[in-house]
Amino acid sequence: MFVRKKPNKSGIISVQIIDKSSGRYKMLKTIGSSSDPNTIDKLVKEGKRWIEAQNGQIDIFTEHTKITEEEEVVKYLLSNVDNILINGSRIILEKIYKEIDFDVINDDILKYLVISRLSQPMSKSATVDYLKAHFDEDIHYQKIYRYMDQLDTEKQKELQKISVEHTRKILGGAIGLVFYDVTTLYFESDHADSLREKGFSKDGKHSHVQVVLGLLVSSGAIPYLTLFLTAVNLKDARCFQLLKTLYNSLS
Repeated sequence: MFVRKKPNKSGIISVQIIDKSSGRYKMLKTIGSSSDPNTIDKLVKEGKRWIEAQNGQIDIFTEHTKITEEEEVVKYLLSNVDNILINGSRIILEKIYKEIDFDVINDDILKYLVISRLSQPMSKSATVDYLKAHFDEDIHYQKIYRYMDQLDTEKQKELQKISVEHTRKILGGAIGLVFYDVTTLYFESDHADSLREKGFSKDGKHSHVQVVLGLLVSSGAIPYLTLFLTAVNLKDARCFQLLKTLYNSLS
């Protein structure tokens, strides 16, 4: 195989790869065409590299130069990087967050907490480090703790309404069938009150005070419709009545 420069009637030179192994000239590949001498020289070099690759030949000097050039480019790029954020999951989850319409609340802390909880569930303190490393957001952990109270008292109903409307839209405008599940949450305490009391624990912590956390979801477990927190020793009939009340509130 060899590189041929074939002149055309238009004055443009075509750079081609020619094979004569069978005794006849056969064009294998056209590298490119140009009338510019410098461009033609580059096309010829590219053609020679193509032949070397096909024959399994490597010019060690050319290869060393290529590796050196790539290393210099990498060094230059890295020297101009001020910060690196691993935020692929953030890009995806922010889009979903917006499609559900949670962004209408216009609350960045809520958005960061939701996305970080889905991406890397950890303690409040560790979440602060995660947000700094992946979101470049410097939020004090005390602010997150205070936000939990705000979320419970001010935003829970608004978030539930958005979630229900999104679910209704997915299901074609109606929520007919719902499912629920409950679990127990224990506290590192022996002190009981009107909500926390000792009783059955799914974690085997029967000596600790407990609460029951319930979740109501639509068919297919599409976004949560509502949740509730109640005493651990709530009777089944009373629990069912509570679920019925919650279901009726969705309509």
